Amino acid sequence: MLRLAPLTVCLVLALASSACAQTYKTPRTALGQPDLQGLWDNDSMTRLQRPKAFKALVATPDEVAAFEGKGFARFDKVIAPVSPDEPPPPPDGVTDDDRFERPQGLARVRGEARSSQIVDPADGRLPYTPAAKAAADKALADEEVYDHPEARPFDERCLLGGGGGVAAPIINRHHILIVQTAEHVVLFGEQNHEARIVRMMDRKPLPAAMAPWMGDSVGRWDGDTLVVETTGLSPNDRWRWNSGDWIMLTTRAKIVERFRRIAPDEILYTFEVDDPGAYTQVWRGEHPMRATSVPIFEYACHEGNYALTNILAGGRVKDREAAATPAAAR
Repeated sequence: MLRLAPLTVCLVLALASSACAQTYKTPRTALGQPDLQGLWDNDSMTRLQRPKAFKALVATPDEVAAFEGKGFARFDKVIAPVSPDEPPPPPDGVTDDDRFERPQGLARVRGEARSSQIVDPADGRLPYTPAAKAAADKALADEEVYDHPEARPFDERCLLGGGGGVAAPIINRHHILIVQTAEHVVLFGEQNHEARIVRMMDRKPLPAAMAPWMGDSVGRWDGDTLVVETTGLSPNDRWRWNSGDWIMLTTRAKIVERFRRIAPDEILYTFEVDDPGAYTQVWRGEHPMRATSVPIFEYACHEGNYALTNILAGGRVKDREAAATPAAAR
């Protein structure tokens, strides 16, 4: 039987104690709160819903290589230099990308490459009711309706970027500034310069007649975790666009978000959505947020640009083309 000398036992215990001591401890603000402040980036190729290319939540090495390779290749093609001597591409051959830097790969949570932000249901898909699924499909089709300004999505009209209640990563809204005071936590999103103010002290629900665009968010500390509960969403703010997915939220929705700093440069962001008006069950997601030194720049949306005017003008062109086309050829 192997016997360890007392000194060896002490060394083993000391090493174990040292390892436990190295467990990450969230720093504190001057007010004694867990410190989540700073600029955070939640960019990744991991989408809200699981693409068919993956079989499970945790992607295999082969799946990672194939999916990331395709994404990197697309980005490299989009930003490739264009020769003025080449003919213009066909109308359906124009692509765009909101990125200025090479995209991150799939998100890693606890060292696992994630195929979707949704972790429950197990299939990584939104558990829509049949009626809500039909509404989501219609909303996608309505993207092609150009009858009047109010028919266009509110993010396109620069009213909101769609960040109320769920801070799920979106390609051109992946920078978030967190600021803490004694009574509030502010989550400032880059797109359409959204500032979601979370009430930490006065947690009384707003009057029923008040329905802010981004809902009523109240927060509390659960140990080192910031817990934010959002209710009272505006009936006009039913949709959030997320990389090809429509997230439907009704006025009955209750959203619980959790922000926990798990490393000096990482926050684990988790959320759950309870909305019986749109889903058959509560669904949950999670995604990392990484510290970044890249500043948030001004998001000048319609200030000085004519996008919406041109979008509606294009709709009128389509109307004239349709009117000029014989009914038999439509």
